[in-house]
Amino acid sequence: MKSTKEKHLAQSPKDTYNNSSIATTAIIHPRAQIGENVTIGPYSVIGEHVRIGPGAEIGSHVVLDGWTTLGAKCKIFTGAVIGSDPQDLKFEGGESYVTIGDGTIIREYSSINRGTFPGEETRIGSHCLLMAYSHVAHNCVIQDRVIIASFAALGGHIVVEENAIIGGLVAIHQFVHIGRNAIVGGASGVTQDLLPFCMATGRPAHVHGLNRVGLKRHGFDSKAMRSLKDAYRAIFRAGLSEKDALSWLKEHRSECPEHYDRLIKFIENSERGLCRERHG
Repeated sequence: MKSTKEKHLAQSPKDTYNNSSIATTAIIHPRAQIGENVTIGPYSVIGEHVRIGPGAEIGSHVVLDGWTTLGAKCKIFTGAVIGSDPQDLKFEGGESYVTIGDGTIIREYSSINRGTFPGEETRIGSHCLLMAYSHVAHNCVIQDRVIIASFAALGGHIVVEENAIIGGLVAIHQFVHIGRNAIVGGASGVTQDLLPFCMATGRPAHVHGLNRVGLKRHGFDSKAMRSLKDAYRAIFRAGLSEKDALSWLKEHRSECPEHYDRLIKFIENSERGLCRERHG
């Protein structure tokens, strides 16, 4: 006697779905591209322009729409909606994209919108984790190994650099830039750019020092930690103007060139201004 799972899943012809296991109740457009050894669960809907990489696992009631590309071995859990139209009044239709890298996990009922204008893209990197009910809006760029916790909401055109962590119930304003190895504490509201290597929390969010635990987990040695601590003091606690803080970083960059160069570039390119410490 077949199990419930076996009743829902049926082997599709090799020439159509490359040895993938597709639920009989899934709806897949005939022009969708399904890689080898893909699993698609009951009642999921796969649109015409969707491409799914090999080894991906698509749960039940998932919607993959628009021009969405999933990398290899992604896992998409129940109820996620990926590639839907952007929630932007400027959207007038056309071909825009969602691209998701290899090994990324998207948990239950999360949503990712495609770019607003034709040719634009929302991009999620490789080996990211988007927890349940998180939302990534149009034109965001989420780099590799980013974690976005449950119920976090990202507005349009946000950049989150690699290894950053966004806590649960966080709201991030459109066009904000979150730096590499930064962390945003839960229930925060982020309206300005968060410098790499730092942690921030609050409504509105303010920085509260370096992300020490995260940096140690990613192999930052004691020398790098001391140099970043000095840089943090120069930027936030020495009473320097932003221009003078940049001059200090450039003058001392030989102490930690890779990380100081990243800080310099981030500050010079900041459009919304930096999250700063709360005083008083």
